[in-house]
Amino acid sequence: MSRIYRFLDERLNLGPLIRGIADHEVPAHADPLKNLSAMIYCFGGIVFFILLLQALTGVFLMLYYVPSPEDAYASVNYIQNETSFGSFVRGIHQVGASAAVVMVSLHMARVVFTGSYKKPRELNWIVGIFLLLVVAGFCFTGYLLPWDQKAYWATTVGVNMVATIPLVGDFLADALRGGKEVGSLTLVRFFVIHVMFLPAFLVFFLAAHFFMVRRQGLSRPL
Repeated sequence: MSRIYRFLDERLNLGPLIRGIADHEVPAHADPLKNLSAMIYCFGGIVFFILLLQALTGVFLMLYYVPSPEDAYASVNYIQNETSFGSFVRGIHQVGASAAVVMVSLHMARVVFTGSYKKPRELNWIVGIFLLLVVAGFCFTGYLLPWDQKAYWATTVGVNMVATIPLVGDFLADALRGGKEVGSLTLVRFFVIHVMFLPAFLVFFLAAHFFMVRRQGLSRPL
């Protein structure tokens, strides 16, 4: 590894970049090694780890999943019962979705409790709200993909709730369904949103979030 690093460093000058990322002093009030209550400042890092785990397990699931009404359920069943560690990986992905929502909520609660949303961090708070919506979008679109009765009717109820949004509700519901009823187009659209659109939004908002955290630093305790 050291030879590889030297090879790359001589050609790309990675040293200053790595030091700029790694040499970042953590305030005492946010260092769990110095203050046990500082664990609440680790919620954001835990969320990032869960999202990485979701991405890795999601890529594995995509290798076997077929987004069509005829084959979706069978492909999930194949992952669950036929592939090596398939049920384990799918279980991590399922639990990780719920864990991401819980940890994002806890992270935002910590931000509110410590007043970290106040000036000069208002923009970062807004980005965090968008990240919460993206995580919720992952859960909503991913729920349909097994294409069983539970997923079908849960999605039907969810899309009908979207239709109640004033002015744009009916348009959004039809766009999600691909028509007036949940069907094959709905499954394909949810799959594309789940594996293409939402990951793009996630990367964009995470990059903005991390950039502002580094520029502004961690908030001080109350």
